Amino acid sequence: MKRVKAACILQTLVFSQKAELGYSREHALKLNREEIAHYKTLLERSRTRYQIADTVEQEDGSIIVHVRKQYNDTADVSEYFA
Repeated sequence: MKRVKAACILQTLVFSQKAELGYSREHALKLNREEIAHYKTLLERSRTRYQIADTVEQEDGSIIVHVRKQYNDTADVSEYFA
């Protein structure tokens, strides 16, 4: 018999604005940072354990975020968040 001892999701998210809107890099970065803050708020509100492993700002103003987050509320994630 097998069972899941520990589980988490590793995601690479890209926060970007539509190119046709013509935002400057600085404005696009500002909007993307606000969107990331909102995403974190939603995770915290849902009580999802998460860890941001890496955040990289791109030349076009987009931001790439690597997130490790809890798979569900019954799976142990302590070994992933040491």
